[in-house]
Amino acid sequence: MELKDLNPELVWKNFYALTQIPRPSKKEGKAAEYLYDFGKSLGLETIKDEIGNIIIRKPATPGMENRKGVILQGHMDMVPQKNADVEHDFEKDPIQAYVDGEWVRAKGTTLGADNGIGVAIALSVLESKDLKHGPVEVLVTTDEETGMTGARALKPGLLKGDILINLDSETEGELYIGCAGGLDATASGEYRRKEHPAGYGCWSLAAKGMKGGHSGMDIILYRANANKVAARVLYALLTEADVKLVDFEGGTLRNAIPREAFATLYINDGKTDEAKKVFDRVTAEIKAEYAGTDPDMEFILEPYREDEGQACDPEACLYVDEEDALRLVRAVVACPDGVERMSSEIPGLVETSNNFAMVNIEKGKFSAKTLLRSSVDTAKEALAQKIACVFALAGIETSFAGGYSGWAPNATSPILHTMKEVYGKLYGKEPAVMAIHAGLECGILSGAYPHWDMVSCGPTILSPHSPDERVNIATVGKCWQFITAVLEAIPEK
Repeated sequence: MELKDLNPELVWKNFYALTQIPRPSKKEGKAAEYLYDFGKSLGLETIKDEIGNIIIRKPATPGMENRKGVILQGHMDMVPQKNADVEHDFEKDPIQAYVDGEWVRAKGTTLGADNGIGVAIALSVLESKDLKHGPVEVLVTTDEETGMTGARALKPGLLKGDILINLDSETEGELYIGCAGGLDATASGEYRRKEHPAGYGCWSLAAKGMKGGHSGMDIILYRANANKVAARVLYALLTEADVKLVDFEGGTLRNAIPREAFATLYINDGKTDEAKKVFDRVTAEIKAEYAGTDPDMEFILEPYREDEGQACDPEACLYVDEEDALRLVRAVVACPDGVERMSSEIPGLVETSNNFAMVNIEKGKFSAKTLLRSSVDTAKEALAQKIACVFALAGIETSFAGGYSGWAPNATSPILHTMKEVYGKLYGKEPAVMAIHAGLECGILSGAYPHWDMVSCGPTILSPHSPDERVNIATVGKCWQFITAVLEAIPEK
């Protein structure tokens, strides 16, 4: 079975079209062009604003003109993550999506169901000729995943509706009315280097096979962070064996829990057995700790072999001064990561967390990047202070950028009442009303449009921001049925 054979046919057709367009964050130009042409091809008023957001307006069906206007909102970019053994250029290659039983997946890469499915549902509302609805606007923002740039730059007055339905949440049967705010942290420093020591061989260390995932949605699963577990191994080798650090890198995106990390080491030729014993002991301990969450975790320590015909770069062969190596690795080990605190008001909701997303120690420069999230601004600031203090003790400066506040829940929302009522009639039960630890654009958008009544919903997507990303086929159909029924039930102004 192929995507084109799935129902609802219109939604899957539009989703497939999006999978064929490269659209990693900050590289969504082709997607914006496609969306603009899509609106124009339907004869609908279509706008591309200065930052690249796309707005498409569809008039009300006859007899529905007095209903409140609804904005269906999603984002055009996707998170570019792939397995190490997969050849894929996210700026050029289409996503290879396929049907796997009850799910749609991609071959070794992220699928882009976050937020391609939500956008496909919105486009299908525009394209459908047999729906009943009041005035509809579709807003598709740019660069949501790495800065919410499109939402931040959206100007007041461009959109006319009163209600915003965000289609970027990832559990069918749940309606979201609040989300966490975020803050980017970047730690930067320098270190001393020394010449390749005589009698030491070059070795490579790899930590891989971890599940990773969405740094908001999946942080509560307590999966291993490749940067953190690799740093534990490095710390043991540096303090218990005759080992010197050459370089260390891991992670690729702030909003993805890192799945792989790599280091280059010098090991005393006469003491490799000692180093291997330390390595085996520590990695066995770590794998035992994470056996339930990351059963495929793998650690490899082996002699470094240059590709045939390639000479060693003298610059890259310098190693980190022993004192500086301990200083930097200790900072990585000590930096907070994962769930910092659970909400005291909403059971099961993470209040505050940090994702130690990226680390790079190479050619005299140290860099670490993390993403903090919290539904409480002061808690987010306290965590930022803790991170800054950890790195300051290691002589490393920390800067912060991209901060935004969360979306405060409104349990008396009129659109929430309507959506709960519609869901109950369709499925014989009430949907769960939730807040989410991930960042949604609703809080930022409300700054430009404070009068909007907002709710977020979507089909079930598992493991977003990782190559294990998959969307449940049946819930896409339910989400389409639900959204179209809600549009018909929107009250008059």
